[in-house]
Amino acid sequence: MDLQLTQILVFIGLTALIGGVTYWYCRGARHGEDGEQEYFLAGGSLKWYFVAGSITLTNLSTDQLVGMNGNQMALLAWWELAAVVGLMMLCFVFIPVYYKYNCTTTTELLEKRFNNPHIRALISILFLLGNIFIFLPAILYGGSLFMQNMFGIDVNLYIIAAIFALIGSAYAIFGGLRAVAVSDTFSGVLLLGLAIVVTLIALNAINFDFTGIPKERLTLIGSRESDIPWKTLFTGMIFIQMFYWSTNQTITQRAMASPSVKEAQKGILTAAGIRLLIVPPIIVLPGIVSYKLYGDIGDAAYGRIVGDLLPGYLSGAFAAAIAAAVLTTFNSILNASAALWVCDIHETYFSKKPNVKKLSFWVSISMVLLAFAVIPIFNNPEQSIINTVQTLYGLLSMPILSAFIVGLLFKNVNPYAMILSVIFGVLLYATFVFGWPKLPGGGYIHMMAVTLIASVSMALLLNRFAFGQKAEWDAHTVFGKGSPTLGKP
Repeated sequence: MDLQLTQILVFIGLTALIGGVTYWYCRGARHGEDGEQEYFLAGGSLKWYFVAGSITLTNLSTDQLVGMNGNQMALLAWWELAAVVGLMMLCFVFIPVYYKYNCTTTTELLEKRFNNPHIRALISILFLLGNIFIFLPAILYGGSLFMQNMFGIDVNLYIIAAIFALIGSAYAIFGGLRAVAVSDTFSGVLLLGLAIVVTLIALNAINFDFTGIPKERLTLIGSRESDIPWKTLFTGMIFIQMFYWSTNQTITQRAMASPSVKEAQKGILTAAGIRLLIVPPIIVLPGIVSYKLYGDIGDAAYGRIVGDLLPGYLSGAFAAAIAAAVLTTFNSILNASAALWVCDIHETYFSKKPNVKKLSFWVSISMVLLAFAVIPIFNNPEQSIINTVQTLYGLLSMPILSAFIVGLLFKNVNPYAMILSVIFGVLLYATFVFGWPKLPGGGYIHMMAVTLIASVSMALLLNRFAFGQKAEWDAHTVFGKGSPTLGKP
């Protein structure tokens, strides 16, 4: 009882401290607070260290720490190592373009390149579907499961999830991106520091001795039947990273909120360094150690090892760090989702000048309720959280990326050819994953590459033969130093 009390007091104290420091730092920001730029892009004022901190912790949450360690194998480190490539693409290819076209959302770039608001709205809807029905419920489920396992408490998982949803919503709704980014950064320092401590303590628990652990759990070369066959590193994996880090509003929104391209790039490069040097060990080594200590226990591995090996005061601190990770990732996705709805859909089809804060409030509440209802889908003992998330998100990621590739590289592409091709891509991937006999291991990653190539090809073919237009190579205009130009319908 004393141990649990210590854990809970440390947990509550640190959680309150992060909230208090975030409020103190953001309290003076009042300029243009009801506008899009302030609410969704922090008034274009984020310094590089907030960009780095927010990008890092927006991505690093329970689906990584719990889900990847839940696989209990080294192979999952490839998701994080490959992410560095995606961040380099964001830094040197995409961010200069978003600034050049003065975008509030990534999808605004598509409207400007295709000269059509409907392609922007379609891609936003796909992003929203992924956020509401995949990412938000996965984060709530993973965080709640961790708390259950670490504290060993007999509290219904959905009650814990509801608490996370309530607090995370408050950050996103009342503070906007500025509060989200600041809390991300402070929480990130705490989480990364304690995650390193957990990794070292876990390794010490087995005396740094990996004997007795099957070779397939220690290798970085995945077999055909593994979760990441090595060949997928050169097919779907690279496109997944390009999509996630360079076109996903939840990630790019942080970098788009800097006062300049150079400031944004400094933050992105810092985030890439953290991703390369710190993140891979903390998302696989504790899971591997837990296999040696407890056997194959899946997604319960991380919470179990933290609860068993850390002293009470540290486990309470780590619970606060995990809670912060859940909250910051949750509120980051929620803020980005509100931006997509307000800027891309509501202002196009309902009202040109809405009350941004009021509209975002009701949109966010609706999204949280929908996400909460989907949590049971992720309570699946046969597949880890991270594999479930990656498999499902392929329905949206590659069709979305195909629109960006066509829009950035070509002009004179009919927007309706692109819209039809995006829908075709969603149906094609669904056929690969759900219509055919079960794909081996990480076969869905190969299918992502096939889906992307097929979607791009379909857009160009429809443009030529159904709409009678010939696409023209235009990458030099998009990525060059000249003034931006709009695509032709």
